[in-house]
Amino acid sequence: MKAIIFGANGQDGFYLTQLLALKNIEVIGVSRSGDFLHTDISDFTAVSELVKIHLPNYIFHLAANSTTNHNALLENHATIETGTLNILEAVKLYSPNTKVFISGSGLQFKNNNAPIKESDEFEGRDPYSVSRIQSVYAARYFRTLGLHVYVGYFFNHDSPRRTERHMNQKIAKAVLRIAKGSSEKIEIGDLEAVKEYTFAGDVVNGIWLLVNQNNIFEANISSGKGHSVLDWVKICFDIVGLNYHDYIVHNNNFKSAYKQLVSDATIIHSLGFVTEINFESLAKMMMLE
Repeated sequence: MKAIIFGANGQDGFYLTQLLALKNIEVIGVSRSGDFLHTDISDFTAVSELVKIHLPNYIFHLAANSTTNHNALLENHATIETGTLNILEAVKLYSPNTKVFISGSGLQFKNNNAPIKESDEFEGRDPYSVSRIQSVYAARYFRTLGLHVYVGYFFNHDSPRRTERHMNQKIAKAVLRIAKGSSEKIEIGDLEAVKEYTFAGDVVNGIWLLVNQNNIFEANISSGKGHSVLDWVKICFDIVGLNYHDYIVHNNNFKSAYKQLVSDATIIHSLGFVTEINFESLAKMMMLE
């Protein structure tokens, strides 16, 4: 069996590659960086050639620049929207039995500070959300043409492979430096903002569950458990035995786009999904690795 992973060099691609290897599935990894194929996902000819050559059992579209910044508008349009269309059209033409997974985001839903369901209304509040929304509509369209197209909506998930561009890793690494003698302070905006803290290795298990059944085609792949940024700060400082009050500086310029970004995980849990790494274990993993 074969699988193509677009975005193989990212956090999710890494853990998914490990999972598929355990299942003896040959992985063709595609990425803009790292030791992978550097195929341009926005180039239909290149994508279709990959599909024709490999006739994969699975394709996973994980490629994106995970930012809501307007500067990434055209990049994410090409990667997420055009990339999705290229994959689906290539599969339709050359490998219609391939199962395709498209990653979505909790950020593309209208957020009323309540647990988000898959059936909730979409809201294009930033360029990233717009790209995600359009890719989901493409997935739904190609599903009507007979393709097996799955969408997994991701909420915040982490691992030691995160860069410090992501707040949770920024906090964890700063705490480690402080524990070793650094005099730095950590600037944070809204300590009360609530989000999920799920291990990326658990999330890819959810992806695998989703694509290996034919009753549910869209699901939040998430824990449904929320914690505040303050909870994360506390647990990181507790691990190194320091009082967070001495090292945190409030910055009014850092504003969260939401008060809460938490999922209703009922559907994925109905497929048997469970998270093995809890909040404290994830913090220890990111602090110690």
